[in-house]
Amino acid sequence: MVRQSGRSDTRPSRSGTPRAPLARREPESGGPGHVRSGRLRSALSGRSVAGQVFVLHVVIVLLLVVSAVGVLVLQVQHDSSTEARNRSLAVAQTFAEAPGTAAALRLPDPTKVLQPRAEAARRATGVDFIVVMNTEGIRYTHPKPDRIGKKFVGTIGPALAGGTVTEEVHGTIGELVQAVVPVKDADGTVVGLVSAGITTAHVGGTADQQLPLVLAAAAAALALATAGTALVSRRLLRQTHGLGPDEMTRMYEHHDAVLHSVREGVLIVGGDGRLMLANDEAQRLLDLPADAERRLVRDLGLDAETATLIASGRMATDEVHLVKDRLLAVNQRPIEVRGGPPGSVITLRDSTELRALSGRAEVTRERLNMLYDAGVGIGTSLDVTRTAEELTELAVPRFADYATVDLYDAVLKGDEPKPGDALRRVAYAGVRKEAPLYPVGERFEFVPSSPQGRSLRTGESVVEPRLRDAPGWRAQDVELTGRILDFGIHSLITVPLRAGNVVLGLANFCRSEKLAPFDAEERALAEELVARAAVSIDNARRYTREHSMAVTLQRSLLPRTLPAQSALDIAYRYLPAQSGVGGDWFDVLPLSGARVALVVGDVVGHGLHAAATMGRLRTAVHNFAALDLQPDELLGLLDELVSRIDQDETPADTMATITGATCLYAIYDPVSRSCTVARAGHPPPALARPDGGVDFPDVPAGPPLGVGGLPFETAVLELPEGSSLVLYTDGLVEDRQRDIDEGLELLAGALESAAGRTPDETCAAVLERLPARPSDDVALIVARTRALGADRIAEWQVPADPAAVSEVRAKVTRQLADWDLEELSFATELILSELVTNAIRHGRAPIGVRLLRDRTLICEVSDGSTTSPHLRYAASTDEGGRGLFLVAQIAERWGTRYTPAGKVIWAEQPVP
Repeated sequence: MVRQSGRSDTRPSRSGTPRAPLARREPESGGPGHVRSGRLRSALSGRSVAGQVFVLHVVIVLLLVVSAVGVLVLQVQHDSSTEARNRSLAVAQTFAEAPGTAAALRLPDPTKVLQPRAEAARRATGVDFIVVMNTEGIRYTHPKPDRIGKKFVGTIGPALAGGTVTEEVHGTIGELVQAVVPVKDADGTVVGLVSAGITTAHVGGTADQQLPLVLAAAAAALALATAGTALVSRRLLRQTHGLGPDEMTRMYEHHDAVLHSVREGVLIVGGDGRLMLANDEAQRLLDLPADAERRLVRDLGLDAETATLIASGRMATDEVHLVKDRLLAVNQRPIEVRGGPPGSVITLRDSTELRALSGRAEVTRERLNMLYDAGVGIGTSLDVTRTAEELTELAVPRFADYATVDLYDAVLKGDEPKPGDALRRVAYAGVRKEAPLYPVGERFEFVPSSPQGRSLRTGESVVEPRLRDAPGWRAQDVELTGRILDFGIHSLITVPLRAGNVVLGLANFCRSEKLAPFDAEERALAEELVARAAVSIDNARRYTREHSMAVTLQRSLLPRTLPAQSALDIAYRYLPAQSGVGGDWFDVLPLSGARVALVVGDVVGHGLHAAATMGRLRTAVHNFAALDLQPDELLGLLDELVSRIDQDETPADTMATITGATCLYAIYDPVSRSCTVARAGHPPPALARPDGGVDFPDVPAGPPLGVGGLPFETAVLELPEGSSLVLYTDGLVEDRQRDIDEGLELLAGALESAAGRTPDETCAAVLERLPARPSDDVALIVARTRALGADRIAEWQVPADPAAVSEVRAKVTRQLADWDLEELSFATELILSELVTNAIRHGRAPIGVRLLRDRTLICEVSDGSTTSPHLRYAASTDEGGRGLFLVAQIAERWGTRYTPAGKVIWAEQPVP
């Protein structure tokens, strides 16, 4: 502080203690030049405004430099990417339109002609690869010969349509740009594809040429900033020098008057922990000695906690400290953060009168917070046990030291409890784990004299402030209650969990660490908490009951065991959804001729309606499959059935309509090793071949069931023996976190890793990729194919002559002898005689006979007629009409199935 001449640099305070000066005059020795240079150095220091302006200018210049370099780099990257796109597209188009490229693709070995050309073009153009492929994406050329013959990795759909594709991908050689263009024939037909690619790292930029220029400009800007800062500093110095001693003295007197007049304590503490200034209010509140200033804060007789805070210099906001009989709110801020000397300023406010009021407000606020947390934290799931646990976790340790929830067993099963049943402990929380209370899972009954027994009987909460004096409590278990008291538990509130007029159980709150017993206000809080939890527990109970009913219905509608058959080795899995039950189903249906039908379907939605609809559709599939229909015909009938159901069940009915259903139906024939597949809006099947390869056959995707208007199409797949046909519902490959394409890739990877394993092991390997509780139902079937060997098949063509029947019987007898089935000869001859005779008389050529030795002996007679015979009782005067009756009596099963060329009448006999 600048003083007038003749005055001391300090002045006494009102308490008589000399005060520290606020500022001092700069020394005048050394001459004007020395003073000017000193001021300039001070101005350029980090604490001065000029120094800060200097630093700011430097930072701005540096940011501009960094921004310029960043923009330059981004521009170079953009130019490199653009150049890579143009070059790759130009090379690909040039090679695709080159003479002889389209003709070479028609050769038996296109690689022999195109590989040298592609490599020569690649070296000449500087691209990284030129790949020629067929329309299915199989490579004919590649810089690495071992990649020839494999599928191209990239997008080829637009190119197959006649367009071009340019995309950036991350390949084994780094970030690259590749272009795919079509190779067209003379008539414009796409006969192949050409792809060219180049890494962006091989396309150069001009960053190295422009960077020196940017740096030179930055250096010039930095020099100009330094010169400008010096001019600003000199001007600031001249403006500060204009303030005279009188004005500075007047400012000090005003500051001193205000400081000692406010009704708030003010302290200034130096960086060394010494008290530099204390106004009158601070001396009164802290009861400081007269010579407190210039002394260490720790030597002023303050309590340790307050002295430590003031001497530490750390930031504090409204920290409450008890100093003698006063409750002080302390605020502390450091001085040096604003450019002052080291130290801190502390303000003190007397809040003793607010102590009692704030304490009650704090208790009320905490209780309101608990009720709010109960509203949002209890009942987050529809699980009875988890809801009870949420109540105990909320109450401990904020309200009680120990909390338990005891429920009737009927509540856990979703039923209403019966009075007099035992309770089961389902939730426990405590500040210590070794409390001598009933453990979770134990079942017990409370005696009528215990607080819990009285609460169950009256339906009202009971408070025992002092358990040691509670009458009848020890009768529950003398030894256990003694250990509870010895453990320190001294106070109890027990509250019934009520849902309307039904008591679901009890909630118990105990205290041991908190010395204050429960009171009437805390009883009201406990009742409010338990009331909110009771509503959630009752909702969870009702959900459990409905969920159990739906699960029971669903399980009763799904197949429990797979039927016996020899065509496929089958394993399956069914995973229910995380919440609710769905309408996914599957089936394995043996058909005539040793064939097997595989069915997978999915009804949209969850709950009882979805499960019931699934049962109706599954029953319909069983009935339609008994007619030996082709997959597309069966789906057509099923689609018509769903449409009728939707029309019958109008929105006015209590039963909702079917909002969507999908189905996939496949028939596998072990004789021809062919599989006929049709699907209605369902994901395609996966095929794992014996060599380990996995693909998804192109099965036409029909509309979902009930849409109508479009026919369904079939695909015939030739399956090598040992192949695995994998059918599934969309819950396996699609959920909220991933789309179906990613799911199909994961499924293919799982099937490839499970190559060579059994179907059951393959199911386990696939489901390992799923979460433990999927968001949608998952049905999975893995069917490994078997073939019926030629030594188990016999077939003959029969002329349309009744005399040929005897020859058929002779051939059949010899074949059964070769199969060691002579005891079936008479019955088989009789069956075939009747069936062949009917085909000759009433059918059309060609007529054929086939015997299959499988789990049963199957006799089949085919002809070119579509007229189906009917079983009837012949009159006593009829000369014929008893043949099919005899066939039905002798055979275990018989029937008719239609083929594109006519029909087949078949009969099965058990093999001894």
